[in-house]
Amino acid sequence: MRFHFFAFGLVLISGLLFRFTATEMLALLFCASLVLITEMFNTAVEAVVDMITSSYHPAAKFAKDIAAGAVLIAAVNAVTVGCVLFLRGDRMEALRYHVSQPPGMYLFVIAGLVLMMALMVGKILGQKGTLLQGGVVSGHSAIAFFFAFTILFVVNNTFAAILAVLLAFLVAQSRVEARIHTVREVILGAALALFLTASIYRIPTWVVRYLPGGSQFLPAPASQTSPPESTALPPVASP
Repeated sequence: MRFHFFAFGLVLISGLLFRFTATEMLALLFCASLVLITEMFNTAVEAVVDMITSSYHPAAKFAKDIAAGAVLIAAVNAVTVGCVLFLRGDRMEALRYHVSQPPGMYLFVIAGLVLMMALMVGKILGQKGTLLQGGVVSGHSAIAFFFAFTILFVVNNTFAAILAVLLAFLVAQSRVEARIHTVREVILGAALALFLTASIYRIPTWVVRYLPGGSQFLPAPASQTSPPESTALPPVASP
């Protein structure tokens, strides 16, 4: 079920990235929720059947097959709706344009949500730490370096970027000195933040640039025009 909830979050983020309308987001949310609901019922039916009988019984097999069939139908329905929503021609063109020229705040919010989901998945899979402390990846280090690398990639100010990175290093050092995280865990947090910010702010532009016809979606470089010639008036002859 953890994978299903993670996929559910990715589907919703993809819908935001494609800028679906409210009706399309509701349809996407309904189909994804239907898959989750049927999977939960399937798990419940399997647990009840296994609790009642431990030997083979045709009725038990029938109940499990019906529950699994419901999940299959819901999944096929979700895939069909997803193909209709995501694979339309104008959708792909719009996605390539928005990936090459994305709004800053929109990307920042999406990247922050993805970072939080990644940290939660790391805590669940690593089975270490609580929601706000500990874990196989330092959440404080990841968030601090996420802000620092965002400033580095977005703000055209070297001094501000250096200060942001230094502050992130101080946060990571404080987690190590407090013995909440090891050096390896804070490095993993910094690496996660670097990978995420590069994936959001840099890699999509590089991918679009090298796709066939992708250069048309990139902003044209500023034309370098020569300065206008001087229009000084000719000297006036003295009488």
